[in-house]
Amino acid sequence: MNHTQDLELFPAHRVTQMLFKDVKNAAVLRQSAVDGKISGALINPTMLVDPFQVLVAANKAVHLQTIGKMKTRSLYSEIIFNLSPTNNISEAFKRFGISDGDESVMVVVVHKKDEVQLLSDITARVDGRQVPVEDVSSLSDPAKIKKLYKIAPQEEKCGNLLDAVVCRMATKDVM
Repeated sequence: MNHTQDLELFPAHRVTQMLFKDVKNAAVLRQSAVDGKISGALINPTMLVDPFQVLVAANKAVHLQTIGKMKTRSLYSEIIFNLSPTNNISEAFKRFGISDGDESVMVVVVHKKDEVQLLSDITARVDGRQVPVEDVSSLSDPAKIKKLYKIAPQEEKCGNLLDAVVCRMATKDVM
């Protein structure tokens, strides 16, 4: 159910993604994250194409933290910010962060290899059903994603939606 991957460029770090459906306590989770009581990024999965998109955002966040160039206050807020195609932090939280009424949530945790208790603590806080992370595409809203990232139909002829989204995420700092 959990999707854990080592970051090749940062061998001391791992990224674990957990997807939950039928979540009944999104408001409590969101407030806990705001208060710093949850060590993880809480993401609205309707704006995600694939788990790889989250991995790219987490890798970039760890890199920026390592070199001291984060634009937000925490690693987890930086992950949410990195998912956005714009440089507006509050807009990134509106689009990619969870809202009080959300019924699904993607939890992303950056941790060391021996920190498994952290994952079970977060899982215990979520009042919902955990599903495989690969199911995130069944929750996504491709029309909203295409509109937000301004993806033209021609782009999908030479690649797929994930390619276009990751390209926008990667180049937002240089455009």
